[in-house]
Amino acid sequence: MHQKRSYGRVLLVSTLVGCLEVALAVVVVLLYVQTQPPPDEPADYAAIGATLISLMGLIGVISFLLSLVFVLPAVALADLLARRLGGRAAWWLAPLMVAALVAPPIAAFAAYNEVETRSVIVFWASATASLSLGALIALPRCAGLFRRAALWGTAVVAGTGLLGALGLTAGLLPAYEPPAIGPQTMTGTWIDHTSGTLVFTSDGRVTASGVGVHRPDDHSSGPSRRCTGSGTWSYEPGRDVWTQKVRIHVPECSWPAWSVGGTDREPRIHQHVGHPDSGKLYELRKASDGS
Repeated sequence: MHQKRSYGRVLLVSTLVGCLEVALAVVVVLLYVQTQPPPDEPADYAAIGATLISLMGLIGVISFLLSLVFVLPAVALADLLARRLGGRAAWWLAPLMVAALVAPPIAAFAAYNEVETRSVIVFWASATASLSLGALIALPRCAGLFRRAALWGTAVVAGTGLLGALGLTAGLLPAYEPPAIGPQTMTGTWIDHTSGTLVFTSDGRVTASGVGVHRPDDHSSGPSRRCTGSGTWSYEPGRDVWTQKVRIHVPECSWPAWSVGGTDREPRIHQHVGHPDSGKLYELRKASDGS
C-alpha cells in the first residue's frame, strides 16, 4: 500500500524548487558575465546583492503562487488520471499536466498583446520545463522529501558556482580577454558615445574631433573636456593582450596610453575615468563602414 499523497508537502517542495531555480539562474548569469567585456559603467555588486536579498521574500511568494496555480493541480490531475487508468502516477503525467495548464494563460496573453508565435512557444516550453521540475521532484510519496530537496538543491547551486569558478580559473570556460589587435586594426575611424572621433591612418597620423580627455583626479561622474587636433599614434603589443597599448600624441590633448578592450568583432580602446578602481571606462569603438 502506497503512502498517502501530502499535497501540502507538494506545495512546499515545489516552492523550494522554484526559489532554488532562481538562485541557480543568478549563479549562471554571474558566470556568464565573466565571459563578456566589462561595461562602461561598473556593476555595483553590493547593491545588486542587497536587491536580491530584499527580493527573496517576493521570489518566495511568486514561487508559492505558481506552485499553487500550476504545480499542485498538475500533480493532483496526474494522480486522478493514474487512478482512472488503474495504476500509480507515472512521472511523465505531471509535465503533461503542467504543459496543459500553462498553455491557456500564455496563449491568452500572447493573443491580447500580439506576440509572435516563436516567442510564445519558447516561453511556454521554458515555463513548462521550470514548473515541471518542481512537480517531478515533489511527486514521490516519501518522508523527508523537503529536507532532501533542500540539501540536493543547495548542493547543485553551490556546485555550479564552484565548478564555474574553477572552469574560469583553469581556462575550461572562456573567461573574457581583450582581442589581440595590431596596427592594421587601428587604421580607420573610432567613435565614442557622443560621436567624438579618432581617425587613424596607416602612416601613423591621427585626427581627433571632440574626444574626451580625463585626468587621473577627475571624478568618475563629472564631465570631460573635449579635444580636437592632429598628431601621431603608435601601437605597443605589450607582453600579452592585457598589456597592449595605443599611444596618441596630439599637441592640443593630453592622453595617457589607451588600453584595448571589446571583442574581435567590435574592438575598442578605452581609458579609466578617475581612479582605476572606479571601474568606469571611457571607450571608443571601431566604426564599421556604415557608421
